[in-house]
Amino acid sequence: MTEVGPLSDILVVDLTRALAGPQAAMMLGDLGARVIKVESATGDDTRAWGPPWAGEADGHHEDSTYFMSANRNKESIVLDLKDPHDSDVLVELVRRADVLLENFRTGTLDRLGFTVARLHDLNPRLVIGSITGFGHDGPEAHRAGYDQIAQGEGGLMSVTGIEQPTKVGVPIADLLAGMNLAYGVVAALHERDRTGVGRVVRTSLLAGVVGVHAFQGTAWLQGGRVPGVSGAHHPAIAPYGMFATGSAPVQVAVGSEGLWQKFATAVGMDPDERRFATNRDRVAHREELIGVLEGHFATEPAEHWLELLLAAGIPAGKVRSMDDVYAWHQVLAQGLLLEVDHPAYGPLRLSGSPLRFDDNAFSGGRATHVAPPTLGQHSDEIRAWLAE
Repeated sequence: MTEVGPLSDILVVDLTRALAGPQAAMMLGDLGARVIKVESATGDDTRAWGPPWAGEADGHHEDSTYFMSANRNKESIVLDLKDPHDSDVLVELVRRADVLLENFRTGTLDRLGFTVARLHDLNPRLVIGSITGFGHDGPEAHRAGYDQIAQGEGGLMSVTGIEQPTKVGVPIADLLAGMNLAYGVVAALHERDRTGVGRVVRTSLLAGVVGVHAFQGTAWLQGGRVPGVSGAHHPAIAPYGMFATGSAPVQVAVGSEGLWQKFATAVGMDPDERRFATNRDRVAHREELIGVLEGHFATEPAEHWLELLLAAGIPAGKVRSMDDVYAWHQVLAQGLLLEVDHPAYGPLRLSGSPLRFDDNAFSGGRATHVAPPTLGQHSDEIRAWLAE
């Protein structure tokens, strides 16, 4: 079994802050890469994005749980990139690195003296990963990007919600951009193994959101229909959504005609009734169908319906709260809850890597995980290493 993961020979210099870039760096760290997070004297902005806080050190709140969510498996060094001496430290890091990640506004790294040309002069094998809000070129490339703005500008909010556009409950534009950059970087590292030369990988919050429009995008592009909010029900499949029961809500996903036959029979409906015989019919008569089903589901508690539907092979489930999710035996069995020891706060519980490898089932390919660092925790250690 590998001790530190499939990217254990990779060094990542992480200049990013907030969420999208740190998410990308953390994903590489989860796979075993050594990630050195470069922070200013005030630290990553998200260290102060609380409450809630991860804990206390010396009687004071130090870091937010927000920061903790995207910065495990990293080391932290404090550098002022406007200071020539600290700039020289970054030069030495770049010379040794395989990957450099940044999410400054377009042109910021250039103004700090680290153009792409200079970075590749220092290290031709360096893979450079870059995230912006709205892209690196085009008429609005200069705009600062934050998750909620990207969700709105990218159309995601227009199809989310019940009566009015609503943001997703997690910063999905940031997370998508981070995931996209991580897989782009891994592809560029693979290419570098063939060519010996690193390249620049670029993405944006906007690109990540537009890239997951899926059927909602083609509804307009090919169907000429501008989709709107669809609440807790699928706009193109029925029944596929959330229903109130005699106790808690349940969700069902009847994604084929075969499932419809089983589902209708299970809940006491005629599967061949003309209004609902095919998915096209059911979507056309969605409100009628929902009304009929709501009447059925209201007669029994959620537990009754879940037992019945799952026994019939119908995809169905609860709407779990966060506390329920992290107590659920399936989440625990999948290794999706990590426990790490933080040097200042003690034990921390974090959501785990979504990846499993056959030789290291519960840790995303990494034998052990490390808690998010305190600000500058590894500054002396890293400087000493560079001086060797």
